[in-house]
Amino acid sequence: MVGEHSHERPSCRTVVGVSTLVFAGSTMATIAWSSSMSAMGGMQMLGGWTMSMTWMRMPGRTWTGAATSFVAMWAVMMVAMMLPTLVPQLLHYRRAIGASETRVGLFTTLVAVGYFCVWAACGTVVFPLGAALAGAELRLPALSRVVPLATGLIVLLAGALQFTTWKAHHLQAWRALPVHVRAASAGGGAAWRLGLRLGLRLGLRLGLHCLYCCAGPTAVLLALGVMNLRTMAMVAAAVAAERLAPAREKVARVVGALGVAAGVFLISRAAGIV
Repeated sequence: MVGEHSHERPSCRTVVGVSTLVFAGSTMATIAWSSSMSAMGGMQMLGGWTMSMTWMRMPGRTWTGAATSFVAMWAVMMVAMMLPTLVPQLLHYRRAIGASETRVGLFTTLVAVGYFCVWAACGTVVFPLGAALAGAELRLPALSRVVPLATGLIVLLAGALQFTTWKAHHLQAWRALPVHVRAASAGGGAAWRLGLRLGLRLGLRLGLHCLYCCAGPTAVLLALGVMNLRTMAMVAAAVAAERLAPAREKVARVVGALGVAAGVFLISRAAGIV
């Protein structure tokens, strides 16, 4: 028993150490990306708002290149925002499986890869939609004028989503996702391959539950500015609080109440009331 615990502690320290380095690197890359985009400025639009250059294709660059660049940085940004909440799940996974250090390290890496593949896939959907919407806003003055009002409505609805049973279901599923890999990770070649598949599948399932659970905060991030460091920090803090705090459901509702209040304020400001 003592030997088992002494083996587990270095293993967990490895996860925390590697995650810390990855988090630091992704955070610095995100800050650099945000700063470079901010230096480009934005486009002043009808309605009194500024369009980010994130959705624009720079001169001399193809749309494929622009999309690839966006998805790469979106993935890096999501590593910086979501890794702190994923680490406890990775530690739980390592404790739950019975395998050698080499196997458990590989399986844990696959869980993380599967998880962030989901978020990268999300970025491949977000960019064409954002670019298409930006193009429409440039062509249609009437659409541009209602963007501030629409932004407030999105924030309001994102806050309201925090109170739904759908949100509670995916938050619970994220916390209580079962791990059935002990037998697969401890056997021979066939079990090894099965363990690899199960590790990747677990990462994908975690990623999907996280994506659904974060639908509201992600919508707020996109509405208020995907390149805005302050917005990124607030969204990351809200996600971490509702995942890691003891009273998670209550925290989620507090986040929702703040979102509703912010949405009402933004709508009132767009309507000229405040």
